[in-house]
This record gives sequence, structure tokens and C-alpha cells, in this order.
Amino acid sequence: MTEKESDQTDHRSILVAYWMEKAHESLAAGHSEYSAGRLSTAVRDLYYAAFYALTSLLLKEGRSFKKHTGVKAALHKHLIREGILESEWGKFYNKIFDSRHEGDYQPLRVFETEELKLYLEQCAGFIERMETLLDRKDLSPP
Repeated sequence: MTEKESDQTDHRSILVAYWMEKAHESLAAGHSEYSAGRLSTAVRDLYYAAFYALTSLLLKEGRSFKKHTGVKAALHKHLIREGILESEWGKFYNKIFDSRHEGDYQPLRVFETEELKLYLEQCAGFIERMETLLDRKDLSPP
């Protein structure tokens, strides 16, 4: 490995860790907003927690995207379709993606406490699953 390749690998590792840390911060913020009754803001935080965790995993493989829709597409095309990640996580990501969009842009969208409770559990599981995949040497299907 050349010095330039080593520097790129080091830089990527730093970014992977950074995005995963952001995922945990956003998950904690989602819990705080949920506890305070600010459910729409909690949804936004939980979406970003999932987004950052997924971004971290994709970045480890050298994949980066300029748009949120590109990250979502990569989840389905690269991770789920190739058998690396279970389809239930794609369904969760789609739901939290859509819910965040509704909460931010759809007037009068109201989230229910039970709905958010489920999102909190699922988001924590999603982050945990991304961390498990990050710990693997490569992302080949099992």
C-alpha cells in the first residue's frame, strides 16, 4: 500500500467513525425529543440517526452520495438486493425516510406516541446492525 492509499484509508476510517458518532448523537437527541413530547422533531432526529449510520457503512465501502435518495437507493440496491442486509431494515428505513419528510413538509402531520416508541426501538436496532456490518472485514453476502 502506498503512502497516498494509506492516507486515504486513514481519512475514510476517521469519517466512518465520525458518521457513526453522529448517528449515536442523533439517536440520543431523538430520545430527548420523544421524552419532551416533541414527536415531529424526534422523527427527524431518528431519521438522521439512521441516515448517518447507513452513510458510515456505505462510506466504509468507498460509496458516497450527494443526495439522501442516493443513500436510500444504495441501501436497497447494494445491501438488501445483494443479501448483505435483511429486507426488514429496508422497510424501516423507507418508513423513517417518509415520516421525516411528512413531518417536515406535510402540514398538520401528527405522530403518535406509540408510533415513535416503535421508531426509537427500530432505529436503535438499525444502528446496531450497521455497526455489526462495519465490524465485518468485507460486505460480501454471508
